[in-house]
Amino acid sequence: MLKQGIFIALVGLHALGALGLTPVVHASGELREALRQRLELLPSMTVESPAAPPSTSLFAKGPLQVLYEARGWEPIWFDPEGRPKDNQSRLLEAIDIAFEHGLTPEHYHRSELERLLSASRDSQDDLASQVRLELLASDAVLTLGNHLAYGRVEPETIDSDWLIEREPPQLMAVLESANSGHRMGLQAALRAQVPRYPAYGDLVRRLSLQRQWASNEAWEPIPDGPILREGDDDPRVPAIRRRLELLGDLEEAPRPDAGATVVDASFLTGVARFQARHGLKPDGLVGRRTLAELNVSPDQRVEQLRANLERWRWLPESLGEEYILVNIAGFDMQVVQRGDVVMRQRVVVGRPYRRTPVFTGQMTYLVIHPSWEVPHSLAVKDQLPLVKENPGYLEEMGFSVLHGWGTEEVRVDPKDVDWQTLTARQFTYRLRQAPGPRNALGRVKFMFPNRHNVYLHDTPARGLFAEDDRAKSSGCIRLEEPDRLTRWLLIDRGQQMTGGALQAIYDRAEETTVRLRQPIPVHLLYWTAWADEQGRVQYRRDVYERDLPLINALNTPPAERGF
Repeated sequence: MLKQGIFIALVGLHALGALGLTPVVHASGELREALRQRLELLPSMTVESPAAPPSTSLFAKGPLQVLYEARGWEPIWFDPEGRPKDNQSRLLEAIDIAFEHGLTPEHYHRSELERLLSASRDSQDDLASQVRLELLASDAVLTLGNHLAYGRVEPETIDSDWLIEREPPQLMAVLESANSGHRMGLQAALRAQVPRYPAYGDLVRRLSLQRQWASNEAWEPIPDGPILREGDDDPRVPAIRRRLELLGDLEEAPRPDAGATVVDASFLTGVARFQARHGLKPDGLVGRRTLAELNVSPDQRVEQLRANLERWRWLPESLGEEYILVNIAGFDMQVVQRGDVVMRQRVVVGRPYRRTPVFTGQMTYLVIHPSWEVPHSLAVKDQLPLVKENPGYLEEMGFSVLHGWGTEEVRVDPKDVDWQTLTARQFTYRLRQAPGPRNALGRVKFMFPNRHNVYLHDTPARGLFAEDDRAKSSGCIRLEEPDRLTRWLLIDRGQQMTGGALQAIYDRAEETTVRLRQPIPVHLLYWTAWADEQGRVQYRRDVYERDLPLINALNTPPAERGF
């Protein structure tokens, strides 16, 4: 992954120029010399005086040194005579953009800059204050620009399973256009750094709305009670109806008076819409889980949205023209082609103690009627206890017992193994399940080679797809309708083969590998809040408990990273 310090250096040298902060011809020699002296000392100090708060430490020391040396230490925020430039008046509003995107303006020196700017306007600042303002202002813009583009938190510090590579920043087109007659303001240039995915903008707008509710609404918990069904008379109905209206799940329609306490058809429809947006069975019944989601406060949703905005900032600039995307927390897979979702399926993902990792791969082939080579860890933890419990298990499930690899591979008769006394440490065998109706991979697996040995596949355990909580696998992703994806990949997408040819492979019932003429990206992501194609915000339970550590990191002032 591209280190943030490198990114800041790239953004800093060009972005500040594009913001109208181009070098001046002659600066005050005194201010320029003071800047040079202070910048030379940056590796071993911060810009604050001994009594100043630590929150005013510089975060982008290395890029600042490179930037100002390239400018001949000409100041950015003062004119040649040391007077404040116009760009100072736009600085605080620019820093406040951080709030819109779920970041904290105070993490970008806002209070200290407000004090220094006030003194600068009143001509009360001395040379030391000018240097302090100059460096803090540049540091704030550099750091905020970086965080808006690539995230405030390094993803690996929160989740070691987050393994998505990002390309170097491609900002020169925006910056060059700002330099060539089309003057870009400071705010506009910073906003240009944020992800350009429409779903990111939908979350930003929802964040603003949730904050309004947090400020203006009395969000009283709706009391527990019996399950509400159509025709029930319950005093909680008006409060639930009001909440559904506020959240946009209950459409305006002729309905009973605001105080009506009877559950009617429109009420059930609104509840079902709410349930669908929260990953619950949309049956319209208000039970324990639905009530719990209705009682999640706007403040809690604000934090959830902030966490997921940060995850968007961790992604590459583009996911591709066409791709397969699995949202692990949403138990959902979608196929996207030129911006349109052409297929969606429910999926089963890894259990919380066998998490499906977050990464990007390239699907290059699929296997029809696959055998299953059981990973050693699963053979020891899962299969060995089953064999000890039922000596006929291996034969019933179509497993072969093997020893060695390649030319040294030998088949072992299960009856020759003392399974009851065999320990995990002594387990040197391999288990391979033959193709067939009981094979754990079903009749097709979709391969995008990766070091986790994770892939998409069919499953004979069809009942799992009817459950709300589908974190039930050992890490791989099970598909509800694998034949649909197979057909799309081999016939609909690229006309690689005919329907008859595909059916012939199915009918042969032999393990068959089919390479894709055109590999397709596969993105395994983790979102607990996102906007669907209609712009409606969906929320899901944080099944892997990844939100809170990320929220805590976002709320913690940034540390000096030694850039």
